[in-house]
Amino acid sequence: MGVKNIFKAEETLANSISDNIRPQILPEIEIATVEGKDLLVIKVSYWKAPFFLIKERVLNGVYIRLGSTNRSTSPDFLKELQRSVLAPSYDKKPLDDLSKNSLDLAYVERLFSKVNKRITDEKLRSFGILVPSGKRFVPSIGGLILFGKREERGLSLSESRVSCTRFQGTTKSRIIDRFEVDGTILDAVDEVPKFIARNTKLIAQIKEIRRKDIPEYPPVALREALINALVHADYSLKGSHIRIAIFDDRLEIQNPGMFPFGFTLEDLKAGVSRVRNKVLVRVFHELKFMEEWGSGYKRITEVCAEENYPQPFWEEKGTTINVTFYPYNSNLILKESAISEELSIREKAIVALFKNRKTLAFREIFDLLP
Repeated sequence: MGVKNIFKAEETLANSISDNIRPQILPEIEIATVEGKDLLVIKVSYWKAPFFLIKERVLNGVYIRLGSTNRSTSPDFLKELQRSVLAPSYDKKPLDDLSKNSLDLAYVERLFSKVNKRITDEKLRSFGILVPSGKRFVPSIGGLILFGKREERGLSLSESRVSCTRFQGTTKSRIIDRFEVDGTILDAVDEVPKFIARNTKLIAQIKEIRRKDIPEYPPVALREALINALVHADYSLKGSHIRIAIFDDRLEIQNPGMFPFGFTLEDLKAGVSRVRNKVLVRVFHELKFMEEWGSGYKRITEVCAEENYPQPFWEEKGTTINVTFYPYNSNLILKESAISEELSIREKAIVALFKNRKTLAFREIFDLLP
């Protein structure tokens, strides 16, 4: 379209940017002519966000682009944005009132010995479990989340917990079973699957006389989704924690925190890795709970496809990330390799008893066997 009064437009735009936006930015404004029409070319170099409108102040004046609209950010989103660009990851912050003795060092040594690694003070500092505070080293938030003694975690980080609930039906109106992980989030890697196993069914698949018990939900995919939730949760959100909810028709894993600023669901599916908690991710990786960066989504979807489970559903709901798993589809055909086991001599004898009979009582089978 072109700009009619190019010099006036340039001055107005420069003044508007200077007078209304903080922190102050100094864009390059150039004049160009294309097909006989004067244009303004504005170049804005990258700088640390957030920027806000002065008249609305920082709490209300930060806007993000959603589709074709401008939306004011929520307080939680603003905090995440500020933290992502202006400060180190939340889990690397020092806990000045604590000391190395606030950590369960025997627990640290026991876990790392399983992967043949010897832990020293130097390693604790390298992993970010201990961080500098003045002239001494103190536990980081991540260090306390991972290895803090129970009383210290309860006082300083009540959000670093995992709760599991089995509901009757498809709503949260009635609770059948409930479990709260007593240890750290590392203990949750083992404890949560046990709760899921006792509150879900085994589906019997029978083919060619052999029976195979199939878990209602894919254990490997659930473990991967649980680990993702544990390491990527936003532990700075007060009053929120990781929740596992089992219903008659689905299983949900919910972790506090939106996707990191600038990160989308499409990035997750593409295998892009954006680390919110650098200490947690580093330790989980060192302990071999996480093998590759950004591979969680791919592994989950591949396992579900290979084992005939419905694909899970991811969504960002308010200030949480939810992943929903659905039960095994028993109508799908089990792969031949899964049931190609040999029958024992005694099992063949039991099968032979049914050649001329439809049913037999247990006692009859016992009496007829040689």
